[in-house]
Amino acid sequence: MASSKPIISLGADRHQQIVRTLAHAFQEDPALSWIFPDADARRARLPLMFDFIVPLDLRDGIALGADAGEAATLWRAPGKAETSMLDSLLRLMPILRCFGRATTRALGIADAIERSHPRDFDFWYLHYAGVSPEHQGKGWGGAAIRSGIERANAEGKPVWLETATESNVGLYRSLGFEVRSEWDAPDGGPHFWSMLRPVG
Repeated sequence: MASSKPIISLGADRHQQIVRTLAHAFQEDPALSWIFPDADARRARLPLMFDFIVPLDLRDGIALGADAGEAATLWRAPGKAETSMLDSLLRLMPILRCFGRATTRALGIADAIERSHPRDFDFWYLHYAGVSPEHQGKGWGGAAIRSGIERANAEGKPVWLETATESNVGLYRSLGFEVRSEWDAPDGGPHFWSMLRPVG
């Protein structure tokens, strides 16, 4: 069924819009709240984090969202879900500037996420999906995710994601995702759900 919410491809010219939408959307995310327990630090640091994530995801996948910034999603193409060591080294200074003393926590979660990924099949990876707080609950997130699912289906590929937000599990289930595993991040980190959306 076609969505009433218009979703478009977001290119590099929308970099700042994507960063702004996702930084606002993830202020209360359990994983990022564990990395940055102080709310003021999250407000300051999340734009820095998405500033170096967005170009990588645009290079290795696509961004889909709303024209006016209501929602943004980052998708990595099959075979591109993991960040290479070279990419990490090239972005070492932005990573340290963003995470500071929390770098070990952030890298621990990133490593745990990558280790949870399937190795026996290719998939489109829904890396981030966020809706600006003032537009949440209006269908923008579901519309953007459905748009990405349609693209994956057209290629005959499933979709994989992780979430540390329990309330999101029901939303993803309503979009056809199935929980494949649950796990806890190291060192007392948050609980995660890894989910797969089969083709079709």
